Amino acid sequence: MFIDAFHDKGSLVHTLEQLKSGELTGTTRLQMAEGLTEFPREIFALADSLEVLDLSNNQLSQLPDDLHRLTQLRILFASNNCFQALPPSLGACPQLEMIGFKSNQIAEVSAASLPRQTRWLILTDNRIEALPDHIGELSRLQKLMLAGNRLQQLPASFSQCQALRLLRLSANCFQDFPDVLLNLPKLAWLAFAGNPFCPPAGSTEKVPLVERQQLILGEELGRGASGVILRAHWRRKSLDLPDAVAVKVFKGDITSDGYPSDELQACLSAGSHTGLVQPLARVDDAEGAALVMRLIPAGFDNLGQPPSLDSCTRDTFEHGFALEAHKIGYIVEQMTEVAQHLQRRHISHGDLYAHNVLVDADGTLLFGDFGAASSYAGLEPAQRQGIIKVEQRALGYFIEDLLSVCAPYDRDSETFLSLQHLAEHYLTL
Repeated sequence: MFIDAFHDKGSLVHTLEQLKSGELTGTTRLQMAEGLTEFPREIFALADSLEVLDLSNNQLSQLPDDLHRLTQLRILFASNNCFQALPPSLGACPQLEMIGFKSNQIAEVSAASLPRQTRWLILTDNRIEALPDHIGELSRLQKLMLAGNRLQQLPASFSQCQALRLLRLSANCFQDFPDVLLNLPKLAWLAFAGNPFCPPAGSTEKVPLVERQQLILGEELGRGASGVILRAHWRRKSLDLPDAVAVKVFKGDITSDGYPSDELQACLSAGSHTGLVQPLARVDDAEGAALVMRLIPAGFDNLGQPPSLDSCTRDTFEHGFALEAHKIGYIVEQMTEVAQHLQRRHISHGDLYAHNVLVDADGTLLFGDFGAASSYAGLEPAQRQGIIKVEQRALGYFIEDLLSVCAPYDRDSETFLSLQHLAEHYLTL
């Protein structure tokens, strides 16, 4: 699961009363969701300390012109509000580098609204038809989330976004694949499904269509941007399928990666492979879509954790987590085989990360989460090759991330050095 807004799980939602009373003096993080229609001026009392401001889930449509007074502000979230333009006052904030305005009604993004030091920009699910040419001047930009807008092309300066690693362009209005992306040297995680240029998916895994009423849904097993995964069993089994299964119930909304329907199609187009979570059946009715999958065996756990606010596009790992070099080699070997399988199917996964991988104690791998997957079957040969290189860079970063948690005593081993060389090869394609 790739999360587009990392609200600190340990943080509290603060109140306007606390803010006005002075109780929050000196705080570095402030989160408020009280149906606010105006920016509370009392926030400026925190100017010397405030680094993270989360005003999501309010009714704001403007930010003050003197927002730059928050001199320590690095991160600002304002999703699910009423903004029709990205506020110009953002651009003057001296340290602001992470901006999230998902699910507003933003139609205008001016050059003034983008600080030069922007590293992470989330504008998912808005009404944006064009980006300013100024975006090419954002030399630190690593992550750009634009799914669910009305873009038809990228500005010419986009070729200057040399640091860009993760890009979501799904569910927009591109008539042609934007070739400028194929020359970005660090781009590794790309989603572009749900655009007019996108070819129809190739042959799909032939799984039966079942009725929702045939399934009895149980406990929640996981949750992602596109839906929830539940344990389930059959009310009355009539197919040659396992008794216990997992069911992903898709939401109908646009996610940070694109349309859930494209994810479902990609799962079925990927076909069967020992390293992929296996689809067994599907549901498609008035309540929406769902995918019935083989239940993950006991003993499998997430290999990594999603990126943090600081790591931006790179995975994180639990404190103290370590792998021996031979086990990293085994995991990489399996992931390479899965990547080659998807390549033969002309599917770009778009989210090749350790946090989308499950492994058991032996290092046996299961890979899933096709939320950012895109089919490139109908594109030109040069475009196909370019997309393959993007996916191979993701594999390079994947190897680097695993090597970062290699056991210290194994870091001079032949296996470690060989994997290091392989990662460098993929990252310099």
